[in-house]
Amino acid sequence: MQTRIAFLLLFLATAAVPQAPAPFQPFGTMSQLMIEIIYPTSNAIFYVERAPPKTDADWNLLKQNALTLAESGNLLMMPSRARNQEDWMTDAKLLVDAGAAAYRAAQAKDLPAVLALNEQLYNSCVLCHQTYRPNYRRRIPQPKQ
Repeated sequence: MQTRIAFLLLFLATAAVPQAPAPFQPFGTMSQLMIEIIYPTSNAIFYVERAPPKTDADWNLLKQNALTLAESGNLLMMPSRARNQEDWMTDAKLLVDAGAAAYRAAQAKDLPAVLALNEQLYNSCVLCHQTYRPNYRRRIPQPKQ
């Protein structure tokens, strides 16, 4: 009997403790994250060969883009943004991994290593878009003329 009372008191005490609000407060929408953060930073890596980094400033900019890309994967995993705990989290982790690898390659000033990441980065984007972006890669039929 005393065990039940102790358990009940413990339960009531923990239930009465106010829950702290979530420390994260998303500001941007999913579309804003994609258009204003993920697309530009991924494009900096996808198209690095168009204007290869030559100076320390160029390499630093590439590092910043790669770091931003990696951290954007973490933003996608926030509880308020994650669509589920399975595929969504796996796909977001692929983005973190690709961004982190690009950061390490840029830090080493290794352009061939950055270029070699294109497929890994591409796959991280496509796998997610195939599942979560409606009508991804579906063309609208054009009327015959």
